[in-house]
Amino acid sequence: MKAIQLTNGFGFEELTMTELDQPTPGPKEVLIRMRAASLNYRDLVVLSGLMPIEVKFPFIPLSDGAGEIVAIGQGVTRFQVGQRVAGNLQQRFISGNPRPGVLEESLGGPLNGVAAEYVVLHEDGVVPIPDHLTYEEASTLPIAALTAWSMLIEYGGLQAGDTVLLQGTGGVSIFGLQFSLMTGARVIITSSSNDKLERAKALGAWQTINYSEVPDWDKAALELTGGVDHVLDVGGAATMGKSINALRTGGTVSMVGFLSGLTIPEYDVSSILQKAATVRGSQVGNREHFEKMNRAIAHHRLHPVIDRVFPLDRIGEAFALLAEGKQYFGKIVVQI
Repeated sequence: MKAIQLTNGFGFEELTMTELDQPTPGPKEVLIRMRAASLNYRDLVVLSGLMPIEVKFPFIPLSDGAGEIVAIGQGVTRFQVGQRVAGNLQQRFISGNPRPGVLEESLGGPLNGVAAEYVVLHEDGVVPIPDHLTYEEASTLPIAALTAWSMLIEYGGLQAGDTVLLQGTGGVSIFGLQFSLMTGARVIITSSSNDKLERAKALGAWQTINYSEVPDWDKAALELTGGVDHVLDVGGAATMGKSINALRTGGTVSMVGFLSGLTIPEYDVSSILQKAATVRGSQVGNREHFEKMNRAIAHHRLHPVIDRVFPLDRIGEAFALLAEGKQYFGKIVVQI
């Protein structure tokens, strides 16, 4: 089979197409013919060698993918040959709250990922995908969609009439927009691109803020609402203070990314106290959340927003686009 690997070191320019033996499923495992995979910022950090995990070379990247089961191992009870599925990022995170060790069970680092024609996964780490989605669309669900769903719906308790502030127009934020609208919430979305903000409005955003033109976007959100109920913070260090400031008293910030870094020097925590704010970190979500999300996606016939699809042998171009950061809207996908 064909697979993409890092063989000698880090860097997306080091990715090479290789020929490997097709794997065979063992007990309780399924063999998946991968059809598509999507890129996440997490993948870029792993390939850059900056993720605090141990990666063993040769290494197959990418956390998120979808395909069909073509063989099953002894004792498999959850699936049959022919079912269309995706893998959960954290393979043994089945239910409940995050626990120690789930990060060590993650596809695409430290475990090998899904940038290969065939992948073997334990049946417990696999979920069926909605029938109405293409493989390309379904490949966007495991991290971006599940992060937005878990933080807004499962942990955030988002309700109709709430207001959500979203940063940028990447995968998590666009899924956050779609899920918020699904529940009857209002959405404010920020971007440095007026064109992208117009696209967000077309998808249903209530208000938009160009943070290049309005650097104090947190104050603008306060003026619009008196304080938002929930913020999905993808920026990290540079945006967390403003995210908290944009909240209503008792609101929630979910930290789901760290595009601007992880370290906030000498941060004044008084704003958290004054707002009685909840600040929650994300570990994406468990399998039960994934299954519940997929039922909602199927019921509402929701379609993920895909910016561009690359063939697998152009994965380097796909990562270059992801690294540039401002030239896409929604998700970047590779076909396998």
